[in-house]
This record gives sequence, C-alpha cells and structure tokens, in this order.
Amino acid sequence: LQSNGCCIGTGFAEENIEPEGETMIKIGGNSYLVPPSLPDVHGCSPGWSSAFYGADCFDSEVHGYVKNLGKQKPSESQNIDAKKVELEQLLMMETKNYRKTIKFYQKLLQKERSSKGPETKSMLPKLRGQLQEMKSKVQFLELVKKYMQMMYAEQWGVESCVLPTVILNGRTDIVDVAPTDESSLLLYYSTEKHQCNNQNGIRVLQAGTPLGLMAYLYSRNAFLEGYVQQFLYTFRYFCTQEEFLQFLLDRISSTLSSSNLDPSTSLTKICNRSFYILQAWIEDCYSVDFATNADLLCTLKEFISSKVVPLNGYGEHLLSLLEDASARKSGSAHQCSGMDKCEEEGEEDRKTLHSLCKKLSEDVSRKGFVTLHIFFLQNFNWKLSKGMGPIAQYQRERLYTISSVLPKPWYNSFTEEFPGSFAKADEAGPYLLIEYSAQQLCCQLTLLQQEVFHKCHPVHFLNSRALGVKDKCVAVQKAVPTETVSVKVCNLFLSKCIHDQYLLQLLRYADSISTWIAAEIVTCHTSKLQVSLLSKFLLIAKRCYEQRNFATAMQILAGLENLIVRQLPAWKILPAKVAEIMEELKAVEVFLKSDSLCLMEGERFKTLPTIPSAHVLAMHVQQLETGGFTMTNGAHKWTKLRNIAKVVSQVHAFQENPYTYTPDFKLQSYLRQRITRYKDADISALAADNCANFHQIPAEKHSRKIQDTLRRMKATFQ
Repeated sequence: LQSNGCCIGTGFAEENIEPEGETMIKIGGNSYLVPPSLPDVHGCSPGWSSAFYGADCFDSEVHGYVKNLGKQKPSESQNIDAKKVELEQLLMMETKNYRKTIKFYQKLLQKERSSKGPETKSMLPKLRGQLQEMKSKVQFLELVKKYMQMMYAEQWGVESCVLPTVILNGRTDIVDVAPTDESSLLLYYSTEKHQCNNQNGIRVLQAGTPLGLMAYLYSRNAFLEGYVQQFLYTFRYFCTQEEFLQFLLDRISSTLSSSNLDPSTSLTKICNRSFYILQAWIEDCYSVDFATNADLLCTLKEFISSKVVPLNGYGEHLLSLLEDASARKSGSAHQCSGMDKCEEEGEEDRKTLHSLCKKLSEDVSRKGFVTLHIFFLQNFNWKLSKGMGPIAQYQRERLYTISSVLPKPWYNSFTEEFPGSFAKADEAGPYLLIEYSAQQLCCQLTLLQQEVFHKCHPVHFLNSRALGVKDKCVAVQKAVPTETVSVKVCNLFLSKCIHDQYLLQLLRYADSISTWIAAEIVTCHTSKLQVSLLSKFLLIAKRCYEQRNFATAMQILAGLENLIVRQLPAWKILPAKVAEIMEELKAVEVFLKSDSLCLMEGERFKTLPTIPSAHVLAMHVQQLETGGFTMTNGAHKWTKLRNIAKVVSQVHAFQENPYTYTPDFKLQSYLRQRITRYKDADISALAADNCANFHQIPAEKHSRKIQDTLRRMKATFQ
C-alpha cells in the first residue's frame, strides 16, 4: 500500500514495511516491530468509551506512557509484544497492592467502629488518600491496556483510498486492482479542530452507502476513533445481521488462503482485520444478534469449523469465544458487565478489585452527593431536608463481597425460594414496609432494579417506536403481550432485521413498580398508615436519586402521581418537609429529560453506580431518530448514527459500575411477591373498597349543616 502521509491518529505515523517480513509501526515517533504471527487473540472490543469519546478516548498521557513502556535504550525499536508483557506485569502488581491495601482499610474501619484504637482515626484519612492514588494508577494502566489492544487491531488497517478494493475483494479473487473512486461510497467533511502531522485538518466521515460504511471498518484508525463500536451499535438501521456477517465471511474466504504469506500485503490485512471485527462483534453484541438468531449463529459456526480452523489458528479462538458467550448468556443469574468479555482470569481480578474498592468509592464520594444536591438546588430551587445523608448506617455496617455484585434471578415461586419465611406475605401486608428503614428498602429495590437493567444492551433502546413505546407515563399497555406488538409501524430497522424486544420487559417492570406503590397506598385502611407509607416511599425515592438510582426514583414518582393517589386526603396531613420531596422528584425528572447525556457529565459516573430511567432514555433516542436517515443521494447519515451510538453507549458505561449493597434475600422475596401481586392491579377498583381514600365529613358537623339548611329554607317561607 502506498502511503500518502495520511494520519493514523494522535501519536501515530504512517506504516513502514521491513524487508525481513516483520511489520513495523510507528507510534509517537517510535517504531515497534510486530511479528508476522497470529493476530492477538485477547479481547479487542473497543467498549462503550470508544463510542462515547471517539478519538479523544486516549489522551496524550496514554500515548506518552506507551511510547516509553519497555524501552531499554532511547534508540531501540521496542517490540509491541514486549510492551504488552511489561504492562501486564505492572497491572498485576498494582492490582495486588491495591487489593491488600483495601483489605487493610476495611480492618481499620472495623476497629474504628468498635473503638479499639484511637490511632485508627488519624490513619484512615491518610490511607484513604493513598488508596485514591493507587486506584487512579490501576485505572490508568487498564486504559493503557485497552489502547494496546486497539494498537493490535490498527496494525491491519488500510488507507481510505483502498477501501473500494476491500469491497471488490469480496466479489473477485483479484485484490491488487486499481482502486475506484471512494466518493461514490463515502462522503467526508473537513475540519481544522485537530492538527495532524503537517496537515491543516482531517477528514471526518459524514455519510456513506451500506457497503461503504461496512468497508470503512477496515480503515486505519477505525478502532481508535470509535467508528467500530459506533457501527456495532447502529448498523441495523441500514443492513441486517445476515448481510453484515456475509460481508465479513466473504472477505475472509477470499483472503484466508494467502493471509499467512506476508503480513504487509493487503490480503493479510483484510483477513486479519476481518477477524478483529468479527471478534469485536461477538464480544459486544452476542446477546442481541447471535443469541436471538439461531440461523445466524449456525452459519458462523459452520463457516469457522469448515473454512477457518483448517487454515488458521484464529478459528479455534473464535469457536471458544462463541462457547464462552453462550455460557454467559445461559447463566443469566451471573450477568457480566462489559469488562467480562475479555480475558477470564485478568477480568476476574478486576471484578474482585472493583468489589473491594466500592466501599472506598462511596466513602470518598460522600461529598460528591452534596455537590449534586447543591447543583440541583441552584437549578431547581430545592430545599434540603435535614438529617438525610445519602449513605445510611445500615449500608456502612455491612461488608462488601463479590457475591453482592451479582444480581439474583427472578423467582417465579417465592414459596420455593424461602419455604417458611415469607409464604404469608399477604398477611404482613404493608406493615413490613414500615418496619424497614428507607435506606434498607432503597438498597434492596436498587438491587432488584439492577438485576433487570444489567440484562439490557444499548441496542435494545434503538427503534423503540416500532415496539409501541410512546412519550407517556405508561409506556407499554399491560394487556398487550410482547409477541403481539407490531413492528411494522415506524420500523427504522430493515424489515428482515431481528429486533430483540427486551426493552418492553424493562418498561413493564418499571410500570409494575409504579402500580405496586400506588396499590400499597390505596389499600391502607387508615389515613395514618397512608401517611406513613407516603412518607416512606418519598424518602426511598429521595435516597434512590441521591445514590443515582434514577430508575427506581422515577418509578416511585410515577406511582405517587397516579390520579387516584394524588387525590387522597392523606396528602393534606403529610409533614411539610416530606411533602417537599415530591417537588424534588419532579425537578429530577425535568433534569433527566433536559439532556440525553446529563448523567454522563463530569467524572462521577465513572466512580458512582448509576441506573438511568429506561423510559426517559428511550425517549431521548427517539428524539435523535426523528428525521431522515438518508441524504438525497441515498447515502446514510453517519453523523446522525454516531450521535445515537454516543447516547446509547451510556448503558454499558453504567453497567460497568454496579451497586454492591449486601442483598437481603428475605426482604427481596417479600418485595418481589408484593410487586407480583399488584403489578396488574386496577388502582381505582382497589381505592373504591377503602373508605380511607375518601374525604370524610364528621357526623356532628354533617348534621349541623343539614339543620342550618332546613332553618334557612323555613325562614324563606315565613
């Protein structure tokens, strides 16, 4: 390939080919030898951060660190594999030290609670500061590792002028043909925002045909600039899963037999890049594309077994990857975040580390909650209630374990789960809710919400109009089964594209929470009990949004704003400070609806767990989907698709940082049973059977009014 000085990205220069058969790439001015061997078989999914930040995902600090990593002499060319080995050793060492320090920090916390040593109070602040530094270093090394993985993929990228050849390569056996005009496939616009080598600006992809957009996956920098991840989120708008898979398999078929000859040839680059794209697709979208389409999965497995395995060792890795993804999908009780899709051992260490450091994150972030409250106060004129800190003693007294992160399965029969504990939950009624604190209920409701949220995928929020999701409080009608929802109305995906409808389950769960809350209130037989429950649910909602569980907070708000509930006499005797929380919740709702990326501002979402409102997020995506997806020449608007990918990427971002509250299985069982009982309840019918839901006039006062009326009428006739 002829290099015309095109920029590879920040810190990259053009590729040079060594005569010995080894590929040498330049990064940050340094040359790295890449052996002509099997492509790296570690995780290569760019992840949500690539789709969200794009080319800014890796800053100059990361580039500089990689430049100096493993360098023994200033003039030598460091092998990229040697850099990776050194990085893995550093990351493992820092992770172990961090884990030990976290455990020591927990022991000091226990001593402080038992008042066994006054010296612990002076040590805790210093140790907390050290832990923050160690945590930042581990996170930085993980970012560097992700960058190294992207480097492996980028070594097989081609110049944009060769992209037409990529398309022709899947149709004929002739590869070294004169490239055609790429303007018929892709449209660009120039920008001077970034400086790149000696160029005054760079070209940014604006639109393209389906073939052109698929071919751009092979472009140099497509991984580093976030294009690959953005494509995996949005390609269903212009091509089906079968078409995309066939596109990749055609490129592999036509280049596989010659891919082991010379790593510098276009044959090798197209073949290896196809493997990377296919692996990234499996790692990131198996649950929404392959798990729901048996024919697609069978086609891929058959191709790998018959065509790839006999000629290339990458085939065995892909089959193993498919088996692991299938096992994770079937074991839904142990849902994994985006980090679980890479190496099992390394990722297991990071999950352990993440669970251990959660306690520290919440302690250090306590001031962050106050900052969030002040921000809301300045924008919405809120009033804070005294004595309502975001982290209650109930949460601080419990240790955080790995098992606490894992969501628990939804049991169809609660009596099977706990035979004797809550088999008679109906007899307990709402009184058990009064016995628990708002923080306890907040923690368990958050874990239940997290269970259903961690099963969703960014793709689930696309094309929601076709599922009947509308901008109303009740997004999905309860009486309509999932299978009967028409996908022909306002369908933005291609007609043959399989659309996973998990979003409907997520919205129905939200609706069941709101209905349960309304039902619990209207079935209270006394106004005093109604006031207690109203106060309890308002305090729970306040704790939820303070701890960034916006989903449950908005579900409680929807339940309290039920027309029947809002007319209850209990609101008039509700304490003023508690009643103010209702206005705070409405202000939070306005805040969430104001901006599709409001929860991604700053750095707090990286350290604090977050669960967004599914319905609000779906409405934001629908707003971005409004308008045409194609230009007058038929090219699809990539700028529009890129913005959609950026918004839905926050789903994976939030799933990376789970809540680690200790589960209370008995309380969760009680909550599940009460929710299941009332999820389809008719609130007006329940309220009609309860006299506490009506404004009562005292008998003496009522009799006096009748007597006064009769007296006035008698006077008119005299």
